[in-house]
Formats: sequence, C-alpha cells, structure tokens
Amino acid sequence: MRRAGLFLRWAVLIFSAFSILLTEAFAAEIPKVSKEDLQAMLGNPEVIIIDVRLSGNVPEGTSRIKGAVMEDPGTVESWMEKYPKDKTLIFYCA
Repeated sequence: MRRAGLFLRWAVLIFSAFSILLTEAFAAEIPKVSKEDLQAMLGNPEVIIIDVRLSGNVPEGTSRIKGAVMEDPGTVESWMEKYPKDKTLIFYCA
C-alpha cells in the first residue's frame, strides 16, 4: 500500500512537470502582437482579428476592436473552419 502511494505521488509529479513543459513549449510558438503592430494591421484584408473574450469578461465602456469578429472561445470547433487557412488570424483574449 505504501509503495502504491509513493508511485502515485511520483506519477503526479512527473505528469505535472511534463504538462508545464509542454504548455510552455506551445506558448513559445505563438507570437504576440503589440498594440502598435495590431493598429498597423487594421484594414488589411489578409488579417482577420477574432475577439474571443466572453461577453462577461469585457469591461464596461470598453470598445471593440474595429473590424474584429466576436467568437465564443468555448465553441472553437464550430467556428474555426470558417476562417481561411491562408489568412493571418489574430486572437484577442485580454
């Protein structure tokens, strides 16, 4: 019984470490866009800005990004395929 508990603790520790490393690796591959760069991209037909903030997470008095499309982040599977693969997609989630 004691051995099983020790094994379980080690398994959780290894899984946690692996999860953190994997998350950091994927995050490193996603480039961030500065506010200034985003402003320069507004109106570019090759860029689609997708606002994935939940309506409850949009602060009062906050304006939408001009030309951005609002999408529910909880239903990515239902809307992701409608965006062309040859366009640059920028997701706003602040």
